Amino acid sequence: MMKGDAPSSPLEPRRILAAMGPGMVAALAGADAGGVATYSNAGALFGFNQLWTVPVMCFLLIVAQETSARMGCVTGKGFASLIREQFGVRLSVVAMLALLISNTTVTLSEFAGIASALALFGVPPIVSVPVAALAIWLLTMSGSYRRIEKVLLAIACVFVTYVIAGVMVGPDWGDALLHTVVPHVTASPQYLSLLVANVGTTIAPWMLFLAQSNVVEKNARAADLPYQRIDTVTGAVVASAISWFIILTTGAVLNPAGVVVNGAEDAASALAPLVGSYAEALFGAGLAGASLLAACVLPGITSSAICEAFGWERGADRSWSEAPAYRGIITAVIAISAVVVVLPDVNLFGIMMVAQVINGVLLPVLLVFMVLIASDRHVMGRYANGRVWNALTWFTIVAVAILTVVMFAMQAMGM
Repeated sequence: MMKGDAPSSPLEPRRILAAMGPGMVAALAGADAGGVATYSNAGALFGFNQLWTVPVMCFLLIVAQETSARMGCVTGKGFASLIREQFGVRLSVVAMLALLISNTTVTLSEFAGIASALALFGVPPIVSVPVAALAIWLLTMSGSYRRIEKVLLAIACVFVTYVIAGVMVGPDWGDALLHTVVPHVTASPQYLSLLVANVGTTIAPWMLFLAQSNVVEKNARAADLPYQRIDTVTGAVVASAISWFIILTTGAVLNPAGVVVNGAEDAASALAPLVGSYAEALFGAGLAGASLLAACVLPGITSSAICEAFGWERGADRSWSEAPAYRGIITAVIAISAVVVVLPDVNLFGIMMVAQVINGVLLPVLLVFMVLIASDRHVMGRYANGRVWNALTWFTIVAVAILTVVMFAMQAMGM
């Protein structure tokens, strides 16, 4: 089952750079339209009071992503394949069906984010959405994983706009740092609801498949584990820094002004009259980049996971004749998402709520699958989870499960 031995020589800078990519793309793709909206809402409603959640979520993300990447390096297989092998076809079918529905609705929300962001620059959705859909489809059909990864990393560079916007608004840095290290909890349903949303947007079910699939696509081995861990931690830290700056920006500007936002595009628009159009443009550009990055990732990882679970040919380097299901699912997810977004009077919020419910149910289940596989020495050998890492993973599962139950209870009570 092993794919090589761990290195005994010192880490090589060249190999560190070569390993960078999978963890960074997986973590940053989580800072999508829904994530930007969640962080913006947290800042607008509660100022800096939820900044303390960022390092906590970063830690949970590292635990989940490192375990996924390690399973990929050691077994050479994706998460879907391991689920089928260890838990049978029936559970795989249920998991893949839920993943397909969830990821399609989330992809739809990414196209909605692209439309909203480019509308800030005067581009109507009827133009922006079809053009974005075509560009994303051409990229995913390009036939080269390396090329796709480079383009995605280039798109991710747009996240620096959130950092610039955060500096431009001139926040109280001392107060922000204090709220980052000292928890400030507000006893309100809204606060708790946003706390749950933070977990859901930081660790999404599809990210577990993406982190492991990317490692397998790069043919990483057990010998590459130290390098992949650097990539995983770096990606989680960078993604968390982005979310920190989004909360900082909206908390410093929108909260004192009493501005309430219902989406990421509302946050961008609200910044203009308060701190200038440049901040709005930077925030809007970040939203467009975030949505585009996630929209590029989701169809591919959805198709790859489904094909892997059922033993069908898959991969960006496979042609239509070699992998019709793989390319067909990608095309269908992109086309359906783009068409629905441009339909008049469609209830996008309702669709996104369905995705949230599915994600809430699916994530703890997938995390249990993950920890059971990662703890199995017949599968992982000497790279299986140790006691400390097992405890950290189970802590993550319990925390996510409790918050998910709380979320459902609050929704049932209409909070």
